Amino acid sequence: MSEIITPALVSLDESLGTDKRAVIDALAARVAATGRATDAAALAADAWKREQTDETGLPGGIAIPHAKSAAVREATLAFARLKPGIDFGADDGPADLVFLIAAPDTAAEEHLAVLSQLARSFMREDFTAGLRSAATAEDVVALVTAAVSGTAAPAAAPAAAAAADSAHLIDGRPARIVAVTACATGIAHTFMAADALTAQGGKDGVDLIVEPQGSSGYKALDPKIIEAADAVIFAVDVDVREPQRFAGKPVVRASVKRGIEAPAQLVAEAIAAAKNPNAARVSGSAAAASTATSGAGESYGASIKRALLTGVSYMIPFVAGGGLLIALGFLLGGYEIAFNADKILGASTLWNLGDTSLIVYLGAVLFKIGALSFGFLVPALAGYIAYGMADRPGIAPGFVAGAVAGFMGAGFLGGIVGGLLAGVAARWLNGLDVPRWLRGLMPVVIIPLLGSIFASGLMLLVLGGPIAWLTKALNDWLSGLSGAGVIILGIILGLMMCFDLGGPVNKVAYAFATGNLAAGIAGDERYLQIMAAVMAAGMVPPLAMALASTVIDRKLFTEPERENGKAAWLLGAAFISEGAIPFAAADIFRVIPSMMLGGAVTGALSMAFAVTSKAPHGGVFVFFAIDNFWLWLVAIAAGTVVAAFSVVALKRFARRGSAANEGMSGANAVSPEAVSA
Repeated sequence: MSEIITPALVSLDESLGTDKRAVIDALAARVAATGRATDAAALAADAWKREQTDETGLPGGIAIPHAKSAAVREATLAFARLKPGIDFGADDGPADLVFLIAAPDTAAEEHLAVLSQLARSFMREDFTAGLRSAATAEDVVALVTAAVSGTAAPAAAPAAAAAADSAHLIDGRPARIVAVTACATGIAHTFMAADALTAQGGKDGVDLIVEPQGSSGYKALDPKIIEAADAVIFAVDVDVREPQRFAGKPVVRASVKRGIEAPAQLVAEAIAAAKNPNAARVSGSAAAASTATSGAGESYGASIKRALLTGVSYMIPFVAGGGLLIALGFLLGGYEIAFNADKILGASTLWNLGDTSLIVYLGAVLFKIGALSFGFLVPALAGYIAYGMADRPGIAPGFVAGAVAGFMGAGFLGGIVGGLLAGVAARWLNGLDVPRWLRGLMPVVIIPLLGSIFASGLMLLVLGGPIAWLTKALNDWLSGLSGAGVIILGIILGLMMCFDLGGPVNKVAYAFATGNLAAGIAGDERYLQIMAAVMAAGMVPPLAMALASTVIDRKLFTEPERENGKAAWLLGAAFISEGAIPFAAADIFRVIPSMMLGGAVTGALSMAFAVTSKAPHGGVFVFFAIDNFWLWLVAIAAGTVVAAFSVVALKRFARRGSAANEGMSGANAVSPEAVSA
């Protein structure tokens, strides 16, 4: 790898203009003049676009405008020491030390790692002091080269961690916090925020461990560390990778820049969140949290399980949004809108309705949007299963395999198989040791091409037909159920929905219902009955715990549980199981069996009453999409009462063994995702 900075890229005490745009333009011109960029204006424009998104000025008189740009040929640093300084947006004043970090848009991992190492050096006072006292451009190059190569003299060893004061204690011990830092480019701010938070944790006497998610990759935190944490800080400007690992943790969310500038406040907010039972929490299921890792040391079976959970989690928004839109379309346009929507939209516009009424036209619009959203159900399931196995390189092959599964009539079973095939292919291809010049093409060209050929080719040529036959056989079996068979199916679905409150078993039941909802809307009412039973059973746990803790026997529950019980009324009514998790976490062996009993009653009654739901989510708030709504409420009420009195009886008369306490060690930090969300 060539030198990342040369004397020609250094400007000492020169005037580069009167504002930050001029400085960026001047440094970009230096990069282009050395042949490291093909177009100075394009590089400057990319860096300025990043600057407008979030100013790059940092405390201590530092600014790091940066960009990934197609105009950059090789990773490069350009440096300017300014007199006077220029305002780059830092709270403490102008910046006199400015680095332009320019990376190719297909930068190799070693280049990104070098740039990240430099960013961490900005947090060292000896490094910045050296830049301010450098006499020549060669001195600056030597300082930077030593910093990025790791040969610089280390900073003075930090003092021993301070003893935590009472504000930083939880249950009489120092608070345990985990954090994730990530910025848009994953080069500079990511690692500077990580170092700032780590240093602040030591200063406060807090056990704080950070996972920087940079462009050159990341090393996931040990799941045991996450499980033991009291709270999590997300100092990020982009999505956290595998957020389900932190499911249920009290969370503080902030920009990555705030992680650099205000680490003390973030630590204080995280400790406050850990002590507040009503604090915001990371959504997700307990099972997803316990199984999610980044792959190191993870068995292949665990990897597949995690990928399936990931796929279902990402699929659900397509189903929930699309299903509600379809339900609204039925409300406005009548049930015949399912057959007339295309004709209405083809013949009418908002400005020229013709013979169509405005209400019916709007119903057609809503139905069509919902139907199109549903069209992504299987591709999204497959795409994000592959993502769960191979990260971003798996998304494109997975989506294509899912589309093939839909084309062949293989349904959501085909989506699962196609997603797994795509994930296996992408994961294997991504692990190949290829030449450096080819690595930049792997995630954007090679893996999508070869992964799609492998997974979709197998689906089209070999597997799609048998899976489509199996799907049809399952549909025929369900259509043939009657009498006791229908009730038994409702009992099974109710038990599954309440078994792990958002975990793998719950997700299987919910995915089965939502994956076939489109078939139900097309005319097969048995699937609409399954959807109604699944949603009703999923509402029982929070409603039952609300009834038990706020009405039947308040003194059996702690004050925080009674407060959670008040909120659980609304959460249960909206089909959000999250309200029941604090109770289950504290007393799993008495709460979960009670919830399963209530869920089984509700599922059986809902199926026996032949209630149907055209909406996959929303609880009582989508009453317009539920036929036999009052009977559906009767089923929910019956299960809620059974579950509530069961848990009260068990708390009164069943001795709580130590196994229960040990089994949920740290479980107060495990919250589910909403049954479907």
